[in-house]
Amino acid sequence: MSRYTFLLWIFTLVVAGWITLACGNSPRRIQSITVSPATAQAQSYPNGQVPFVATGYYNSAPMTVTPLQANWGAAAGTLPANGAVTVDSNGMAQCAAGVSGTYSIGAWVNLPVNGTPPCPSFAYGAASCNHVLGTAKLTCP
Repeated sequence: MSRYTFLLWIFTLVVAGWITLACGNSPRRIQSITVSPATAQAQSYPNGQVPFVATGYYNSAPMTVTPLQANWGAAAGTLPANGAVTVDSNGMAQCAAGVSGTYSIGAWVNLPVNGTPPCPSFAYGAASCNHVLGTAKLTCP
C-alpha cells in the first residue's frame, strides 16, 4: 500500500468518526407532556386534593420521565385561575372553598431559547413564551 493510500485511508476514518460523534451529541429535548389524570372531580378525592402527575416525552433515551419536574398552574379559559384553584410544585391541586366550574391544570417546561422570557403561567399562551405544555381538567367542587 502506498503512503498516499494509507494517509487517505486514515483521513477517511477520522472524518467518519467525527461525523459519528457529531451526530450522536444532539441535545436531549422534551417533545411533549401529558398530565394524569386527564380529568378529575375534586369531590372524588380526599379533602378535595387531586394529585396530578406529569410525564415528559423526549427525543432520546430515556424517552419518558415520570414524574416530570415541571412548573404547575391553573387557568380558567385563557386567564390564570387567580386563587380559585391552587396547584403546588408537586402537582397537587385544590379548589378554593365555594368555587365551582371546570379549570385547566397545566404542567409546563420552559425551553432554553435566547431572547424569550420565562413563561410565568401556561395561561399566557405559546405566543408569549417558549415552553412545552401538558394539560388536564379539574372540576370543582
